[in-house]
Amino acid sequence: MHEVLIVGGGTVGLSAAVFLAHHGVRSLVVEREPGPQVHPRATGVGSRTMEILREMGLADAVNAVAVDMKGISLGKVTVETLAGADFTTMSPSAQVYRDPDFTPARMRGTCPQNRLDGVLLGAARERGATVSYGTELVSFEQDDDGVTAVLAGAGGTRTVRARYLVAADGVRGAVRDALGIGLSGPGVLGPGINNVLFRADLRHVIGETRFAVCSVTTPEAPGTIVTIDGEKEWVFHTNADPAHARDVIRAAVGDPGLEVEIVSVLPWRVRAQIADRFSAGRVFLVGDAAHAVPPLGAFGMNTGVADAHNLAWKLAYVLRGEAGPALLSTYDEERRPVGALAMEQALLRLADPRLHWDNDPAMAAERARAGVVNAPVVQLGYRYGQAVQDLPSAEDVALDLDGSVGSRVPHMWVADGVSSLDLVESRFTVLAGAEDTAWASAGARLIDGWPYGPLLVRPDGFVAWRGTTPDDLPGVLSRLLHTA
Repeated sequence: MHEVLIVGGGTVGLSAAVFLAHHGVRSLVVEREPGPQVHPRATGVGSRTMEILREMGLADAVNAVAVDMKGISLGKVTVETLAGADFTTMSPSAQVYRDPDFTPARMRGTCPQNRLDGVLLGAARERGATVSYGTELVSFEQDDDGVTAVLAGAGGTRTVRARYLVAADGVRGAVRDALGIGLSGPGVLGPGINNVLFRADLRHVIGETRFAVCSVTTPEAPGTIVTIDGEKEWVFHTNADPAHARDVIRAAVGDPGLEVEIVSVLPWRVRAQIADRFSAGRVFLVGDAAHAVPPLGAFGMNTGVADAHNLAWKLAYVLRGEAGPALLSTYDEERRPVGALAMEQALLRLADPRLHWDNDPAMAAERARAGVVNAPVVQLGYRYGQAVQDLPSAEDVALDLDGSVGSRVPHMWVADGVSSLDLVESRFTVLAGAEDTAWASAGARLIDGWPYGPLLVRPDGFVAWRGTTPDDLPGVLSRLLHTA
């Protein structure tokens, strides 16, 4: 019997396999596509995702395949055509790449999803996961002891048993439908869009300029160009007929003689929807299967990775018998409000993109009037068990990371290259000030200058309890793990 069956081998499914392996749980990942996707659907890797990758020992590998935009990216730009733009007069948008002081994560630029998946696939397999491409889930049933799944592949059908099933099978996921879980939210928004992956050398047009996203306004070819490698590989989102993609791209660039190679085309539609439940028995929804988030803000993939991170340690503790099954009910309780926040914030940004991109300090007041919170708050400033409107700040995520229960534990450099987050080491850990010597006997990590008092931190880096005395710790852990 497999411990966990993961349906879907995209970014979130592979992340789940890596996170489970990190906690000693081997999984079987099945993906219906014949191999890893070469066409990236996303490029924005957020700070919280990079923190998680750092925990997994993968941050350097991801940065190695990312496009370097440190100090040179304009972020988001708008032009009539690329050739007609004067990039020297443009100021960087709010979304430029720098090292914030609220996180140890360091990201040097955008990372196309296919490159990120390559890192995750290698790590998953190296750490014991089995990843099977060209394999489709046909049906499944669950009982008190596990899940029985019928899989179809090149060799025919086979039946497998797993203790739990994680559905990472996307926005039209069959697992969610089979469970009869409904959806809330506006659903499909606007017309269909073609995501065109193309190769063209644009260095003669943009020079040394780097941007993450470029909106093209020319009536001949309106759309959005997204950087893949910053030189020769790009994505163009357009409503145009794919049969005319080369001519449309030439018009958007402003170079009628441009050599263009169309690599692939993915049709898609903007959606905003959230599952009414993120779990049913032994089956759990993660990523787009649980929530479809409009792209503005880059919240969708990053929220899905955080889903998998939240779920992985809980499954591991239950599978090892270190926690009661009731711990798994907290997955839906914690992650569904976060998915709803990501969806709502992306919808507000669709209505007025300036609220996301504009770096002018005056925009903070406009965001407040519109109910928009700053992107870092959406990605890592939320608190489990608390509404976003009750946070100390909707703008400055550092004010939200103050050691409160339910928040991500505060980051503080404790040695060269070592963060307080690193001291958690993916297990329940107490962090306390060096003067709190009474906590040393409880195994606390004592930190010079730690201003937050004793904090019990969960394996996923979130504060579970603010300590008063070490004597209370066993009872607190028992309640948290549902072993009482």
